[in-house]
Amino acid sequence: MNVENYGYERKTVQSGILHIGVGNFHRAHQAFYNNQLLADKDQCKWGICGVCLLPSDEKVVNNLRAQNLDYTLTVCGRNGEDQIYQIGAIQELFWAVENPQAVLDKIAESAIKIITLTITEGGYNLDKITNKFILEDEKIQQDLKNPGHPTTVFGFIAQGLRQRRDLGNGSITILSCDNLQHNGNTAKNAFTTFIAAQDKDLAEWVEANVTFPNSMVDRITPATTPEDVQRLNKRSGIADLAPVYCEDFTQWVIEDNFIAGRPAWERVGVAFTNDVTAFENMKLSLLNASHLLLSYPSFLKGYRKVDDAMQDEDIVKYVRDFMNIDITPHVPAPEGQDLAEYKRTLIERFANRSVSDQISRLCFDGISKFPVYVMPNLVKMIQDSQNPVRVAFMIAAYRYYLKYQIDDQGLPYQIAEPWLSPEDKSLIASNEPTDFLGLSAFKSTNLKAAAHFVELYTQFVSDIKSKGVETVLKAIVR
Repeated sequence: MNVENYGYERKTVQSGILHIGVGNFHRAHQAFYNNQLLADKDQCKWGICGVCLLPSDEKVVNNLRAQNLDYTLTVCGRNGEDQIYQIGAIQELFWAVENPQAVLDKIAESAIKIITLTITEGGYNLDKITNKFILEDEKIQQDLKNPGHPTTVFGFIAQGLRQRRDLGNGSITILSCDNLQHNGNTAKNAFTTFIAAQDKDLAEWVEANVTFPNSMVDRITPATTPEDVQRLNKRSGIADLAPVYCEDFTQWVIEDNFIAGRPAWERVGVAFTNDVTAFENMKLSLLNASHLLLSYPSFLKGYRKVDDAMQDEDIVKYVRDFMNIDITPHVPAPEGQDLAEYKRTLIERFANRSVSDQISRLCFDGISKFPVYVMPNLVKMIQDSQNPVRVAFMIAAYRYYLKYQIDDQGLPYQIAEPWLSPEDKSLIASNEPTDFLGLSAFKSTNLKAAAHFVELYTQFVSDIKSKGVETVLKAIVR
């Protein structure tokens, strides 16, 4: 298959963006947009300097370095036709574990005008009830007391900005690309709280010299397994140690609030707006919430790939009813967006055989996802006396998924929940079903006080355990 090479000389490109969290989504989304834009010669100052902070990032760092930071991106078409791109937008790559000072120096560099982030929903260290930054966290306390030797993203950015200020290297924008409502406001809350607790003078400088635009990002990007690497490389004919693949749909909507300038991303399809709220609400409430809705029942039924689950008529109806009946009343369509078409496209995207996303990826870190994707609309549903049958079933399935770790087929599995608190683990272990409703993920409202919800949920808990997910789901959709 033909590979589309990038249309620029890498030696002419300068890093103007520092990105923290060089995972698959960043490389399929933001780096892809920049790769297309760098073909315009007047945009050559907007290359990306990648930064990895974690010990677990060693493999991706070594693999990308071994091939001059180039990699292939396979965009999987819903029509079965794929397009492969050679991506060269990442110009530099630092691993903080081996050289933390290089990361700090790069943040301080005058050519860097934007810091972008993909640090996951749980990475902003916010209390799930109050939405306040958790200053008491042990790693946060360590960074607050040792500004010159940071270990967290907050410590690195604070110290890097301190160096930047002291050098007189000017203003900068911090742009979150994580799936959070008002992600720019969230990032501002987290970083300014940390900085104010560490250095009041720096906090004043940040207030005047750093902006935090909100943004909405969208592109389904699975994890890449060793089998995927072989498959993708066979198609591209390139021995790529770090290939990425994704769906053909992509969207990026950004609040146009860049204090130190920005790339002309609008040339490659990025939409700029004064308010991203309607786009955020649509995407988080329909795509992300639907992903979560289908993940636990599908996994417990024995499915491991999203496209396989979407061949199951019961699961498709369950998702479609959730979008149409439960969520649409609470999602005003953004200007120029056809909501019915958006929902129809979502079903197509989930069922894309070429993407074949992992359900385990959707199940990952539910404790951080429920407060963002599900709870805001569940609260509205309860207030409006809507029937919460599908959400009650989802939460009962989530409990079973966490508690028993064995599916309907009798196959064991491991869960991945990095942000569970000791109290959460105790509530999961409890044999009293309503204790689970006190989980930190659900504390934005008192679910135990919603009598109809509790009645449905407790019945589903009992039925899933005695009859299995498949039987219970069939009764709900039919």
